[in-house]
Amino acid sequence: EGWMAEHMLILGIEDPQGNVEYITAAFPSACGKTNLAMLIPPEVYAKQGYKVWTVGDDIAWMHIGDDGRLYAINPENGVFGVAPGTNEKSNPSALATTKKGTIFTNVAHNLADNTVWWEGLDKNPPEDAQEWTGVAVNGKEYVANGGKLAHPNSRFTAPAVNCPCLSKEFNNPNGVPVTAMVFGGRRAKTAPLVFQSFDWNHGVYVGSAMASETTAAAAGAVGVVRRDPMAMRPFCGYNMGDYFGHWLEMGKKLGDKAPKIFHVNWFRTDDEGHFIWPGFGDNMRVLMWMLARCKGEVDAVETPIGYVPHAEDINIEGLEDKGITLDVVKGLLDVDKDLWMEDANGVEELYNEIGERVPAELRKQLADLKARLA
Repeated sequence: EGWMAEHMLILGIEDPQGNVEYITAAFPSACGKTNLAMLIPPEVYAKQGYKVWTVGDDIAWMHIGDDGRLYAINPENGVFGVAPGTNEKSNPSALATTKKGTIFTNVAHNLADNTVWWEGLDKNPPEDAQEWTGVAVNGKEYVANGGKLAHPNSRFTAPAVNCPCLSKEFNNPNGVPVTAMVFGGRRAKTAPLVFQSFDWNHGVYVGSAMASETTAAAAGAVGVVRRDPMAMRPFCGYNMGDYFGHWLEMGKKLGDKAPKIFHVNWFRTDDEGHFIWPGFGDNMRVLMWMLARCKGEVDAVETPIGYVPHAEDINIEGLEDKGITLDVVKGLLDVDKDLWMEDANGVEELYNEIGERVPAELRKQLADLKARLA
C-alpha cells in the first residue's frame, strides 16, 4: 500500500513561537531510543521556551500525505523501555509513565510494600525482596546474574497516556509530517557525533550499514560490530534486499519532499573507555543542528561519509562542567578514513550475506564510499 513500517521513535520539537518539527529515529536495542523519545530539553533551550513532545517511542508507520510529504503515525498504545538506569535524573518522563497500569518483567519485587526496583532506580535496594528469578533474598547475597536484583534487560511497558510529554498528535490518524530521519548505534571510535547523508539514496545506504558494538559480556565478546540495518534485523518480515528496495522506491515517490537523513553516535569513548558526549537531554543540541540543516540555516563540511557540522554550530552553552569544549566537539566530529574503510568492508560482508537481492544502487553507494575514502 506504499507505506513504511519502521522501528522508529517519533518526537516533536516545538520552538518558542509554537512551530513543531517532527523527527523519527531508529536505534538498535539499548541505544537510548525511549530516552530520546521523551527527551527533556537542557536548560539552554528550556529557558527559551522550547518543548519536546513524544508521539511514539518504538514504531513509526509512514505514508505519503496529500501534500507529498512523509507522515508518521504511532500504531502502539504504550511505551516500552529497559528498566535499569531509568530514574528521576536520566528519564523523569519515562519514570512518571510507569507509575500506573504498567507491566514490569524481570525486575526486583519489594515484598514489604509491593513495589518494584531495579539497578539505577535509586541507591536503596529493598531488603525484603524477590530478585528477578523469583528467589527471595531478604538482605542476603543475590544469586542471579552477577549479583543484580533486576535482570540487565528487564523492561517496563506502560500506557502512553501516562506520559507527561505525550504529543496532542498522538491519536491523529493522518500522523505528523517528518522533517528529519535519524539512524544511530553504539560506536566507540568510528562514527562521529553526527553527520548528514548526501541525499535520500545515500541515506538509505547509511541506514542499511547501521551497526552497534556489543557492550555486555553476556552477549559474547565486547566491542564486536553487529550489523542491524535500520534497527530492523529482529523485525523485518521479508527479504532484507527487497526491504532496502522499498526504501529506495519511497525516495523516488517523495522526490525533493523527502526528509533529510542523519546518523548519530552518542557513544564515542575516550582512551579509558568513558563516554565523551553527555547524552540524554543534551542530545537535543544535535537535533537542533539537524533542524537548522533542514531549514538551510547552517553550512557543513563535506567529508567522504557525508556532511559533518562545523564544531561551532553545535550549541555547547552550559556544558563546561561536563567537560565539553569546542576542541572536544571537534574531536567528536573527526572522521578516521581507515576505520571507515574497515566499516565499508563490514557492510560488503552484510550485503553478500543478504545476497543478489541487495539493490544495485546500494552496491554503487558502497563502491562510491570506498572510492571517496581511498
